[in-house]
Amino acid sequence: MNYYACSFSNPENDNLKDMFMELLGTIGFDSFMDTDEGFDAYCQEPSLDETELNEILQMEQFANIKFIKKELIPDQDWNATWEASYEPVIINEFCRIRAPFHKVEGSYKYDLIIEPKMSFGTAHHETTSQIIELMLQSDFTGLNLLDMGSGTGVLAILAKKLGSATTVAIDNDEWAYRNALDNIRLNDENEIIVELGDANSLNDRQFDIILANINRNILLRDMKEYVKCLVDGGKIFFSGFYEEDLVLITKEAERLGLKYSNHVTKNNWTAAVFVK
Repeated sequence: MNYYACSFSNPENDNLKDMFMELLGTIGFDSFMDTDEGFDAYCQEPSLDETELNEILQMEQFANIKFIKKELIPDQDWNATWEASYEPVIINEFCRIRAPFHKVEGSYKYDLIIEPKMSFGTAHHETTSQIIELMLQSDFTGLNLLDMGSGTGVLAILAKKLGSATTVAIDNDEWAYRNALDNIRLNDENEIIVELGDANSLNDRQFDIILANINRNILLRDMKEYVKCLVDGGKIFFSGFYEEDLVLITKEAERLGLKYSNHVTKNNWTAAVFVK
């Protein structure tokens, strides 16, 4: 079966990207891959309805997404082609995030298996890789942890391997919820609690560490709920926003009683740590 590859630029945040991909999925697109320009979406040749595609592109919330090009790709062994182009992510030389089809390499202290479906969090994007970089600099031993907006569950899985105690992963997307359950089984970390929900699901539970890799607007909206659940002296890791947004994030964090600790930035994406 021939496929169309449609190339798009990235929207202003990952939440919009997830929404856009979900809509593409309803009109026949069945796989996606990040590129230097943005991302490619693939659908079988007979399934492409350009009228439906244009209707999605004309939605107000997707106004800054550009349709770059469309390319017809002849039939081939798609699994082999995709696997050949999908590389593991290596962070600080001792943490590797790989797909199930990659070979095991014993040289990495933490070797995580993530099934790369439509959920966000394969560590290929800076928002995830940077928060992992910060996690690797911290002590999680015996600490209760919340992974908010958990996507694939990669951060919760790493936290558990770093020694966290009670570990809860929450996402409001059912696809991400199911994907996280699959990845937890793949990594044999079955004590992680996975929940389908949002900030309203927290119910003032208490955590020593909170990971929130979402986007600027949701972080600003829900930060007060996170802070309620963070013990005194606890740490919260924020990611999913641009470097210029750090001022807004810090201002709201300080208003709620958090103190800035440190941050990392790459390609204008930023992850930061605050302490209560």
